[in-house]
Amino acid sequence: MRTGQRTTMNADQQRQRAINEHRCIPGDPFVYGVVTTGIFCLPTCPSRRPRTENIRLFDNDKAALQDGYRPCRRCHPQGNAPSPATTTVIALCRAIDMAERKPTLAQLSAQSGWTPFHLQRQFKAITGISPHQYGVAVRRRRVRQQLRDDQPLTHAAHRAGFDSSSHLHSSSGQTLGMKPGQYRKAGKGLALRVAIADSSLGAVLVAESKNGICAVAMGDDPDALLRDFQQEFSGAEILPGNNAFDQRVAMVITLIDQPLGTQASMPDALPLDIRGTAFQEQVWAMLRSIPAGQTLSYQALAEKLGRPTAARAVARACASNRLAVLVPCHRIVRADGGLSGYRWGVERKAALLGREQGQEQA
Repeated sequence: MRTGQRTTMNADQQRQRAINEHRCIPGDPFVYGVVTTGIFCLPTCPSRRPRTENIRLFDNDKAALQDGYRPCRRCHPQGNAPSPATTTVIALCRAIDMAERKPTLAQLSAQSGWTPFHLQRQFKAITGISPHQYGVAVRRRRVRQQLRDDQPLTHAAHRAGFDSSSHLHSSSGQTLGMKPGQYRKAGKGLALRVAIADSSLGAVLVAESKNGICAVAMGDDPDALLRDFQQEFSGAEILPGNNAFDQRVAMVITLIDQPLGTQASMPDALPLDIRGTAFQEQVWAMLRSIPAGQTLSYQALAEKLGRPTAARAVARACASNRLAVLVPCHRIVRADGGLSGYRWGVERKAALLGREQGQEQA
């Protein structure tokens, strides 16, 4: 694979075009959320198209629900004929979304007419998450939008359903991945070192905060990798590289090109800045415990976590991983052993596994 080879349109651009043209992409079950309404739709939805900056793309309906969006009543992104239970859960999602404060389980139980136990079971079966997790996701979505709109911190915290701005500050690591002021200003106040290096699998972007490596991304176009990163962290201070950082970047490239014999020294030599939900961090920690060259299915990993019904949630956590290779989501396969999707390309996934198993050389 040649580093620097340019693609005409990345996946997000293809999805955006599909939304504008009211059409689906074969083999891609994505949906889009509208931050101003909290609703997610199919790309074929007849509703008037929102402004591009208000669109959020999701790989599937479960991911949209997990981020606090509720399904559109016009295009029915979860199916054209929702069951009575699905209709009830949609109504509960709307109630959670519209409430100033996250409703209690007892309040939701009274609204639905279900017992708390039955409500929890039905809600999780349909959305993949609990009512509490959905409520947390709604608050996260609200506060992100409030801060993007440059609202004062106290106002943003109140509108999002936090008890106080101090409560928002205390949970900001999981809610935003950074302090609220930094998020509002696209990472302003963060100091990051960023480098792009060549590997046998294409260009590799490595970014590091004061706490450790916070991003590793792979692609064909180094300019696109850098552009996407700069768009997300346009307010961050980019520090010059130093010898220590350069050595860590070189270790990442070695782990990609020649993984055999380098695994044992990696965890201590490469401190990581990992930020996600509690469940995501559990999944990512379990991924790091899988020996090189071995694989697990989504279902097997869920069972190892003591959550045998959470295979889909495990898949979403893998898809949310920002640290290619260092958090080895490429070691997760389908139940039949086949390779499923990979954020940085299935061909790269196959190559990484082949090298770890001694079947392929860089």
